[in-house]
Amino acid sequence: MAALDKRRTAVIRPLLDAVDRLRHLKIMQEGIQLPTIVVVGDQSSGKSSVLESLAGISLPRGQGICTRVPLIMRLQNHPSPQPALFLDCGGKTVPTDEKHIADAIVVATEEIAGKGKQISNSPLTLIVKKKGVPDLTMVDLPGITRVPVHGQPEDIYEQISKIIMEFITPEESIILNVLSASVDFSTCESIRMSQKVDKSGQRTLAVVTKADKSPEGLLEKVTADDVNIGLRYICVRNRIGDESYDEARAVEDRLFETHPQLSRISKSMVGIPVLAQKLVQIQATIIVKCLPDIVRKINDKLSSNLDDLNKLPRNMTSMAEAMTAFVHILGCAKESLRKILLRGEFDEYPDENEMHCTARLAEMLDQYSKEMQSKTAEKNTKSSFLIDEIKILEETKAIGLPNFLPRAAFLTLLQKQVKSISLTPFEFVDKELPGKHTDLSLDAAF
Repeated sequence: MAALDKRRTAVIRPLLDAVDRLRHLKIMQEGIQLPTIVVVGDQSSGKSSVLESLAGISLPRGQGICTRVPLIMRLQNHPSPQPALFLDCGGKTVPTDEKHIADAIVVATEEIAGKGKQISNSPLTLIVKKKGVPDLTMVDLPGITRVPVHGQPEDIYEQISKIIMEFITPEESIILNVLSASVDFSTCESIRMSQKVDKSGQRTLAVVTKADKSPEGLLEKVTADDVNIGLRYICVRNRIGDESYDEARAVEDRLFETHPQLSRISKSMVGIPVLAQKLVQIQATIIVKCLPDIVRKINDKLSSNLDDLNKLPRNMTSMAEAMTAFVHILGCAKESLRKILLRGEFDEYPDENEMHCTARLAEMLDQYSKEMQSKTAEKNTKSSFLIDEIKILEETKAIGLPNFLPRAAFLTLLQKQVKSISLTPFEFVDKELPGKHTDLSLDAAF
């Protein structure tokens, strides 16, 4: 078994290092998702204890939310008996040790999220190189709480939910859901969230903590699987007090071997070592599955960025070159305007409706026609029928041919009609295209 684990580590370590380097390069901000084990759980579910047992180090403890930023934990099995611990925050790497790691995490968290009880979605990276730890990279997220305590924002639940959903939604994410043995799993908020994005549970592994505190009925709960945990359950015992990690593991082994109820649970579903092995296997599977697609997406993104880069003007060495480039840019802009304004072509902007100018102008002209007609109709409804016209005819009486409209009467009537709608064309010209702040006025054009 040891030889098998060694061979597996030799295979997975380079792949995991590659994924960690990509994460450090922030390619997820470019829309390329990386395979990630995301640790979620309700507040006080025992999440920190599980992570401490896997990493063999102490994490911050206390009342309220201890994890206030996403904590990326990179665990590396290290042959040296002397552990090496580092915190990566804001582009700088700070060495620390097992005795001071909890305090160092608190200080780094305060730099990111402030000294209060606010949370932030900016991650903090913890690198643990230690003999015997599993080769894993996990992201620990803030524990879910519904009721804000003193100093926390009123929308603390919404903030935490947003961060969690951001990390667990991608198909490349494996959800490590930490549940307390003492609660009804179906009522856990972390289960409700994971079911939103993973209804079949094929991406969800559940860790049941505090098995020694609530052993009654635990076997039935983890075998019935009423909440669709596709990657099964692992039951563990939390380390207590000043127990060393080796002592805690020995107590855990005896518990699941000798306890009248817990010993009935399959040995493939109990203990921190089983959890570590399971996570390593899942991680290897998801990386091997996703890596070819990640490489393809990176190449596509690189090709697209190179195309954009090549479109930029090259470095200018003289005024003549700069003027030539400027004239070329003006020519391209003029051709684009001709296409969208005169010819009605929009192949450069197929999905941006506001750039389809001929269609938008046709819509505006239709609306302009309706406004002109409505204003004329509105004027007629406000005055008695033909009263104004009759008055004008009375005032323009003169000696002339019968049944012929005097020219003065015609001009007066026409001028009144034109004056009533004279502002409408100006209002139309000053309008903006729908969806864009694009002024149609001639003044704006210059």
